[in-house]
Amino acid sequence: MKKTNYSKIAGKYDNNQFRVDEIRFDHDLKSYIENNIKSEYNVLDLSCGTGLYLEKQSNYFEGVNINWHGLDLSEQMLKKAKQKVSNSKFTTANVEAMPYPSEQFDFISNNYAFHHYINKEQALNEIYRVLQEGGIYKLHNISIQDMPKWWVYHYFPAAYYEDIKRFWSKEIIFHELTTRDLKVNLKIEYRMESIKVIDYLDYAKNRDISVLTLINDKDYEEGLGKMIDDIKTNPDKTIVNDFAEMFCITKKL
Repeated sequence: MKKTNYSKIAGKYDNNQFRVDEIRFDHDLKSYIENNIKSEYNVLDLSCGTGLYLEKQSNYFEGVNINWHGLDLSEQMLKKAKQKVSNSKFTTANVEAMPYPSEQFDFISNNYAFHHYINKEQALNEIYRVLQEGGIYKLHNISIQDMPKWWVYHYFPAAYYEDIKRFWSKEIIFHELTTRDLKVNLKIEYRMESIKVIDYLDYAKNRDISVLTLINDKDYEEGLGKMIDDIKTNPDKTIVNDFAEMFCITKKL
């Protein structure tokens, strides 16, 4: 399985406006706090990247006594995170060997990152270890098996074959979580729509979507060229696009 080199895309990672806009108020964290009254809470953003989640949530929950933590393997990504978030403690480490004591965290958020882990079973073991009893692990990702017509795969078909190697299916994820004595609530939000190709050209040019860094340059340039040619032929060119998000809320029993 290939790995994305985030040191190469850290500087342009936040240029993807979708990535910035999609992070909203975390109602699951709010629900946990309302149902578990404590003097303080420990929240971990796992594979926190440039700190987009921590930046927004720490503002949303400004009146709550939360110790915010962010862990990521990329020092370059954490450098960006530290520039925008001052009230969080950041740690450079591998998810598969986290330098935290057992049962430290009330709530662990894990956004668009689980597919990157090489040893996913060990990553889940570590997540379970550092999560408190009754604590919440929230896994949020795309569900590629449910979105074969994604625009990325339409123009860059080699990307699909790379993602198949990286992404567990929802059935495997559900099984692996439940076998670790976690109560699991997993749902898929799916949509199919017609999109204008020109609206996605800048995302392709930015090449910050992790799978586009994994395909070879020839496949990337061919896909990008096809997008550009389609737009030149018809500026209003549309394609059918589907997208599936997985929201998995688990509670440690």
